[in-house]
Amino acid sequence: MKGMIRQTLKKVTLELVYQVVDERTTEIVSEIKEIKKRQEDDFRYLIQKIDTDIGQLRSEVKNEIGQLKNEIGQLRNEVKGEISQLRTEIGAMNQRIDTVIQMLMTFKQG
Repeated sequence: MKGMIRQTLKKVTLELVYQVVDERTTEIVSEIKEIKKRQEDDFRYLIQKIDTDIGQLRSEVKNEIGQLKNEIGQLRNEVKGEISQLRTEIGAMNQRIDTVIQMLMTFKQG
């Protein structure tokens, strides 16, 4: 009789332990699924944020490059203008030098 009671108690105890383990396992699995879902949501958010930030950076870089191109174009025009002015001044100086040389030749002959 004691043996039957012990065996029954062991069986009931084991069933209670299994039930508690099953309940706790279900809770843990549920928590893990919830954590995975949050993690996936966070990764999606981060990927979207990174894509948005990269898009903004590309746009800003594109604008900066456009501004630099404009400034380089302006500088080129300024340099071309100054080169043209220098050529004009050199041409005028060459005419003066020619005039001086002609005057010297005239003085030498006369």
